[in-house]
Amino acid sequence: MATMIDGESYLGRVMIRPLSKSGDIILYLWPLRCLKSKMGGPTFGVDVRGEEFIRFDPHGPRGHWHKGGYDKLGAGGSHTEFPDGLVDSAGQISWGLEQIRDEGQKMLEAAGYPSDAGAIDEDMVKAAAEAVMAHLENEGDLRSRAIDQELITA
Repeated sequence: MATMIDGESYLGRVMIRPLSKSGDIILYLWPLRCLKSKMGGPTFGVDVRGEEFIRFDPHGPRGHWHKGGYDKLGAGGSHTEFPDGLVDSAGQISWGLEQIRDEGQKMLEAAGYPSDAGAIDEDMVKAAAEAVMAHLENEGDLRSRAIDQELITA
C-alpha cells in the first residue's frame, strides 16, 4: 500500500479493497490525510503489487491527483490538476472513482503495467467505489476533528 509520509497525520480507519481477483491490484483509502502544509482531505489510490500508480487527493480547492506512476515519478512528476471547476471534495471523490472505473485499464498501461491492465475486475471496482463512499460516511466529520487538533486549518 502507499507509504504514509513522516510529518503527516492520518485520521480515520484505513480501508483496502481488491480490484483484481488475484489481489495484486488494490484500492486504498485514507479517510483524512493531513499534510504538513495544514491542508487535507481524503486520499485514495490504486497499487499494483504494493507499488502506487495513481493517487487522488480530493482536498477541495487545493485538491489534485497523481497519474503515470506515483511511486515511479514522485509527487511532482505525477501531479495533475482536477478538471476546471471541480473544486469540491465530494465531486473530486466521485470523479476520481469514475476515472478508476472508466479509465483504470488505460491508466495502468500508461503507468507501465500493460500485463496487469486486463486484470482489473469491473464488479470489484464498482464494489470498491461503493465501499469508499460508505466508509467515508461512516467515519463521520474527521475534518472538524483535525481542525480542533490544529492538524489542518479551516
